[in-house]
Amino acid sequence: MANEQLIKALHDCMAACNHCFDACLNEDDVKMMANCIRLDRECSEICGYLEGALSRNSPVVQELAEACAKICDACAAECKQHDHDHCQKCADACAKCAEACRQVA
Repeated sequence: MANEQLIKALHDCMAACNHCFDACLNEDDVKMMANCIRLDRECSEICGYLEGALSRNSPVVQELAEACAKICDACAAECKQHDHDHCQKCADACAKCAEACRQVA
């Protein structure tokens, strides 16, 4: 499958964002994590949507991949600011996914 690498990156990113989102809710200062939580949700949603769009052979894959790359970049930048292990792993997954999206966009 032509988009196999992108689908794996999307899936890994979605899983990392969902884990980060959940872990952030358990941090002592949840308010400080609000932007991270918000971007985790947005990123997870767009990755899941793009994964589905690829499997449907959607005519707007390029546009979705472009938007997904932007959201992944924003999530990676936010997560990178936090020292928590789950944030650092999320940042890495988001950066990889953004790069994979740019190859399709």
